[in-house]
Parts: sequence; C-alpha cells; structure tokens
Amino acid sequence: MMLQDGSTQLLCLTASSGVPLFTRGASKQQLPFSVIGSLNGVHMFGGGQGVLLSCCGTEDGGKVMWRVFHDSVMLIAVSGGGGHREEEIRLQRLLENVWNCMVLVLGQDELANIRNVERLKRDLRSCFGLIDQLLEGKQPGMFGDLTHCADSLLPPNLALLQEAVDGFAQAADSEFGCLVVHGRVAAATEKWWRLAPQEVVLLSALIRTLSVSGASSSDYPVFLPQGSPTVAHRLLYFGLLPGAGVCVLCGPTPSLHKAESELVGRFWSPLVETLRSCLAAGERGVPVSVSLRPDVLALLLINRDTRRLLSYVQTSACHPPLPSKTRCWELLKVFYLFCVSRYFPQDETSCASLEERAERGNTEDFLLGFSHQPHQCYLVTDECKSYGLQTPQHQLFLLVPPAVPTFALRTVATQTLSHIVSATGF
Repeated sequence: MMLQDGSTQLLCLTASSGVPLFTRGASKQQLPFSVIGSLNGVHMFGGGQGVLLSCCGTEDGGKVMWRVFHDSVMLIAVSGGGGHREEEIRLQRLLENVWNCMVLVLGQDELANIRNVERLKRDLRSCFGLIDQLLEGKQPGMFGDLTHCADSLLPPNLALLQEAVDGFAQAADSEFGCLVVHGRVAAATEKWWRLAPQEVVLLSALIRTLSVSGASSSDYPVFLPQGSPTVAHRLLYFGLLPGAGVCVLCGPTPSLHKAESELVGRFWSPLVETLRSCLAAGERGVPVSVSLRPDVLALLLINRDTRRLLSYVQTSACHPPLPSKTRCWELLKVFYLFCVSRYFPQDETSCASLEERAERGNTEDFLLGFSHQPHQCYLVTDECKSYGLQTPQHQLFLLVPPAVPTFALRTVATQTLSHIVSATGF
C-alpha cells in the first residue's frame, strides 16, 4: 500500500507536461517522485488510447483518483483506503473543492493559461492553508466540503443580526454580506445566499482560516469559481468577538481602514451582548428552543432547497460506552457518505445523464438496481444505529444509541425532523 489507512495525499501537476506544482498531505510518508511520475504516465497513456482514467483501486484497498481541469491542471488524490463507494465520493468532492479553492485565490486565467510554471508554484502557496483545511477535514461539525451545502446555525436573535448584516453590507457599498459564528453562517444578505453553494462553502472555509490567523481585519482578493472566475472581488473581513466575524464582498470602495473605523463600531457595538448569546447558542448547532429526544446522539439536517445544513451532537449523552463527541462527528460523516453513495443521489448529479454520472465516478449503478427512489435507510453497528430520511425538501441523517430498538428508528427520525422544522422553519 502506498499510504497508511485513512491518509490522503494530493498531487497537483501540469496536465500537458506532468511538471509537479505541489504535494499536500498530513502523512509523513510522501510519495516518491517515481510514483508521481507513474500516476501521471498511466493517465497520459490512457488518454492516448482514447480511454479516460478517472479512478482505480489498489490490491491493498487504496484508491487513486484523477481529474483534469481546463486541459491545464491535473489533480491526483491518493488514499490509503477506508471504503469503496464512500471513498470515491469523498475523493471526488476533494478534487472538485481543491480546484475551486485554487480558482478562488488565484483566478481561473492564471490556472487555465499557465505562462510561468515557477511563478505559479510560488503563487499556489497562498492556497495551502485552505487546501490543508479541506484535505485534513479536522473541523468538527463541518460538512460543507462533503455536502456542498452551507454550514449554518439559527441564532436566537436572528432579526437583529439580519438587520445589522443588511445595513452593514449596504453601508459598505455591497449586496453580499455574511456573519459567521463558530465557522457557521449565522446571517447573510439575500444576494449572499444566491451565490453558488460551493462558493458559500469555500468562502466560509476562507473566513475560518482568516479567523484562526488572529487578524482583527483583512482585505483579501477573491474570485468566485462560478460567478466571477476571472474578475476579483474584495473580501473584507472583521473579527467582532473570538469565534464571530463579519465580511462583505465589495469593489474598490470602501477602504479597509474606513470600513473598520466607521462602520464596524456603528453597526456591531450595540449588538455585543446579542453576539455573545449567539456564540453560546452556536456551540450547540441547533437552537436551544428545539428540545431533542435524549436518544438522539447526533444529527445532520440538510435543506435541499436552500442548500443549507444544521449539525448537532448531544454532548451530554456521549459518554462511555457511547461514542465520544469527536467520534460522533466522524460517524455522522461516514453515514452521510454511505447514504449518498448508495441510496440518496447528490442533488447536483441527480439530473445528469448516465454517461456523465459514470464519468464522474458516481455510483448510480447501485441505485439502478431499485425500481423506485429510496427515501429511508438504516445501518446498525456496534457503536450506534444510524437512520437516513429523505423528503422532497430535506435530508436527515441521525445517530442513536445501540439500545434503541431498530423498529423505532423511523419514528425517532420522523419526529425529530418534524420537531426541528416546526420549531425553526428550517
């Protein structure tokens, strides 16, 4: 096996000549240059024979996935194992996210028309923070990179925060504003939600990176991978409290100094206590007004219309022999991948042709065995029981203790979904 189980290496090369641009991965065991050259060579050989090589498995259970973007940049993901269909979905998402991340930071022109390889190598270093965040996946409770839905929370005083975000964006000559609390979108302008879901996810990831850096404010040029891949916008970010920040997408005005000195205090100083209560509620993920059943260990709720999601782990219930909080997040991701790779097709590809699905490595061959579209599924393991529920508007993924009777899982899931939606309107 090239890598240890659970580790992933990401390779970036020029598509035409195979010149390595960068290698990223948490594993200390870097792939040797000869292996990188072989992975590129076998893909080029297949292309010369009219064969598109997109994914393959190793004898030891590893996975390799190739993706070429704009006939210019090739991304290769090498995984040490951890599933078949699930791993393909994860790697497919990873390559797509990494490319969009590179476009977000550098713009599509510089990537699609490589003029100077050495300069591009240097420029790509500015993407490493974001790429490592996507590659390591160590943000607890964050599912946007997998689902392409925005990690959100429902704050207790949404009306006040929404009014402040709208007013702050307007004063900054922008229609795109967003308040992020604990890495999740707490409030945003209407135009922000109209951005492509992948753009909202990547901008949230970038904001988390800026927040972790400790900078109180930042003026960062960004390209929107779908909306504006060749023309940069300014992302103005301002830290309000530890764990809370606000940002706007704008043009040449206002200056960072003017926005920080004149607008931040004007709109957000009166809401310090409101922000603190929002921070406290944000730790839970689901509003305090929603009283969930004690047998719900964790949940992931996706609104398929708005492409937003809520996630939650009931820490008080997660004690031995039940899974820990960290393990609950891991199990929730594993169960989501299990469901979307077998029963619930991803919304972006559900309308694609069979040829397109096969080319992207999706697993609709399994779904074709059904005469109907599955709406519910469950999985029983030693650690917990999991239940997936799909409606026209929502997808719910639920973890409960092993002691809950299997026949009761459907009732627990339907009651949980109904309670959250009726209490919050999500």
